[in-house]
Amino acid sequence: MTDPAPSGPLAGLLVADFSRILAGPYATMLLADLGAEVVKVEGPGGDDTRTWAPPVRDDVATYYLGVNRNKRSVALDLKDPTDVAAAQELARRADVVVENFKPGGLARFGLDYDTVAATNPRIVYASISGFGSGPGGAALPGYDLIVQAISGLMSLTGPTDGEPYRAGVAVFDVMAGLHATIGVLSALNLRHETGVGQHVEVNLLSSALSGMVNQTSAAVAGETVPFRMGNSHPSLFPYEPLQCADGELIITAGNNGQFRKLVEVLGVPELADDPRFARNEDRTANRDELRPLLVEQLARKGKQEWFREIIAAGVPCGPINTVDAGVAFAEEVGLDPVVRVGGIPSIRNPITFSATAASYRLPPPGLDEHGDEIRTWLAGPA
Repeated sequence: MTDPAPSGPLAGLLVADFSRILAGPYATMLLADLGAEVVKVEGPGGDDTRTWAPPVRDDVATYYLGVNRNKRSVALDLKDPTDVAAAQELARRADVVVENFKPGGLARFGLDYDTVAATNPRIVYASISGFGSGPGGAALPGYDLIVQAISGLMSLTGPTDGEPYRAGVAVFDVMAGLHATIGVLSALNLRHETGVGQHVEVNLLSSALSGMVNQTSAAVAGETVPFRMGNSHPSLFPYEPLQCADGELIITAGNNGQFRKLVEVLGVPELADDPRFARNEDRTANRDELRPLLVEQLARKGKQEWFREIIAAGVPCGPINTVDAGVAFAEEVGLDPVVRVGGIPSIRNPITFSATAASYRLPPPGLDEHGDEIRTWLAGPA
């Protein structure tokens, strides 16, 4: 197979991608952006996200388009012995395998880690599951929403007097994909020294508990059960939306210096020396007294005017945008967030390298778009 423009820090690596939906495909797309050759193995019906619509672009679900660029697709029916042999040969030639079948699900096809490593000891084999491969979790389905519920995230999300909410994106799928990528790169680094790969395992629940950082730390180290606070922060104030004349503005004064700058620009500098508000712990404890004093000043101007003035004063703040406005803001600040691959707009890889830039070589593939090429390659000499 010939990459249109092999480049990047991972150029020369072959990734056999047996994953679908989000966590695995996101991880493999990141690897592909950095130069790896990724072969996406799909069943005859294709990745489920091809049909997760609306919205669509040219009759293809944008969900699928968002995590599958820079890959080649081959459709292999693992009920067919010929296709199983092709999949096994792909794994034998690969540097990396990524899969998110239920734990143990690929063993009956000779595609589990132990079997692959027997003929390819250099393989770095990443397995992504919902709840790990142990006896209590292996059989549990691993959808992000279920993990948002079980992990406790939903108990923290939503209005204080309302129902628990899911996050607006599959946050733990994305986290697990990132953790899988870190695990793969770490194992590849060790392989440079030892010549031997290893099995990397990631699961959504562990990613969730790690990714909830201060909240899970409160539970295990502080013996505190965090609770839903709407848009408020349990340990900081102000760190939430505050009402201006024409809408809300997020204001985050994360330390005493920022708070002093904030109240100076708002025209109430005396609040910084008020013993009720002098330290962060004081402001957090007395937030119900401080909030109306800040909102009274913010009511004098609109949110965009305050945004400019508060940012100029050195205090972090920002408007609550729609997603399209968020992309537009990234354009304004020079991040160039959108790239076009084969005419399809996509969000740029977030990592910037000084010498080995990410590349955008292939649009998200149609089902089995590269099947003939890949099968011919696998049937030939390694």
